[in-house]
Amino acid sequence: MKARDLEKAGVPVGPPMKLALSLVGPASQAGLSKRLITERLREVVSSPGAYVADAIFGVLARSLLESGSVAGSSPALTPGRSEAAPWKMWGAGLERAAVEQMRNACQLPVSVQGALMPDAHPGYGLPIGGVLATDRAVIPYAVGVDIACRMTLSVTDMPVSSFERNREHLARTLEAETLFGSGAEFAKPHDHPVMHKDWDFCPPLKRAKGAAQGQLGSSGSGNHFVEYGRLTLPDGVLGLPAGEYLAVLSHSGSRAAGAAVGNHYWKLAMELHKGLPKQLQHLGWFSLDSDLGREYWMAMQLMGEYAAASHELIHRKLTRASKAKVLLQVENHHNFAWKETHGGREVVVHRKGATPAGTGVLGIIPGSMASPGFLVRGKGCPEALDSASHGAGRLMSRSDAKNSFAWSNVNRELAAAGVTLLSAGIDEVPGAYKDIREVMRQQADLVEVIGRFDPKVVKMAPSGERPED
Repeated sequence: MKARDLEKAGVPVGPPMKLALSLVGPASQAGLSKRLITERLREVVSSPGAYVADAIFGVLARSLLESGSVAGSSPALTPGRSEAAPWKMWGAGLERAAVEQMRNACQLPVSVQGALMPDAHPGYGLPIGGVLATDRAVIPYAVGVDIACRMTLSVTDMPVSSFERNREHLARTLEAETLFGSGAEFAKPHDHPVMHKDWDFCPPLKRAKGAAQGQLGSSGSGNHFVEYGRLTLPDGVLGLPAGEYLAVLSHSGSRAAGAAVGNHYWKLAMELHKGLPKQLQHLGWFSLDSDLGREYWMAMQLMGEYAAASHELIHRKLTRASKAKVLLQVENHHNFAWKETHGGREVVVHRKGATPAGTGVLGIIPGSMASPGFLVRGKGCPEALDSASHGAGRLMSRSDAKNSFAWSNVNRELAAAGVTLLSAGIDEVPGAYKDIREVMRQQADLVEVIGRFDPKVVKMAPSGERPED
């Protein structure tokens, strides 16, 4: 490839061009064709914040952001706006790229209000931990491809005092009753009413239904998990006596079907809004009054039901295998869009990696495989659009984590925390995440902590799986 090819991709002349040319060789060695390299460079220049953690092009993305060589480093207002939509940030020391993505999103003509949670880090289009309210518009890339990813907590009647003598049994149960992996499907698919709904109203769902049937009840990869742990509750919370309970906690989403929906519709939305500034091109939207808008909304809702059905099956199998009774179940989801009323007007609230936290709304905010998660009750903060973080948030990229940690050290940390880890990638170890206690402190005005969950037996996708989160 020559400089003129990169110019066509939008790479600025000068140092960025020289750096981009040096990346062509590594990209080719990684198996990318000339066409894909050109397209990837165009995307990096368009949305550098989305590529800061990329193993090959991350160095170029970071250089562009630091030098201000792209429009995204100082976004101009889009046509139809005299000022950006208001937004507020929680937490300190958030990555510049994540802040930039949030600021860019508030330049959209349809944006009404935004918020950035304390677990924020760069994503695609909208940062993970980004919340965006729009006027009668839905943005597929502000929802993401793992549509309706969620947390589900089941509090059981199994006494924590019996945990140690049952640890091996619980570990075997997790191994036998769960399935992880980006392409994993059950040999004998589960049945559920969600699979008898209409999947033929849009092309990606029609094509994905077969895989969705096989993956129903599975957990995917990346930061998805299923674990047993100890839930500590104070007196009078949620109608349960004070004490410690053995609980099941799971985190996963809509698997291949959700990815098919997300990828199909964000490309159509981008095509529909080709005139957007480069830093906003991934945030094309559909009007809710349009055919595509209504179709996407229906598909998103179905993926929400599908993800919920998977968690239902996971928890049902685990509690039955352990002969446990569920005393209480709490569920909340992210990577979704809701019609809500804020400031006296109905808006569409996108929460990409953010938890609903309206007044009295219950939620689960996890830490890591060796740090606590928290059962919370929302305080309904208007400036946060009734939202909170969906976890601790990544402290470093996956590639950096793989180069920074060794299992020998991590295993000692897990042993000290009393955690049995059945499988996971090194990029999911505790040190790759922010301090959950500090994240909770930074959002004390958003949620009230009403319980603490400490992981004890943890299963995630094996090392080497492509992340879905």
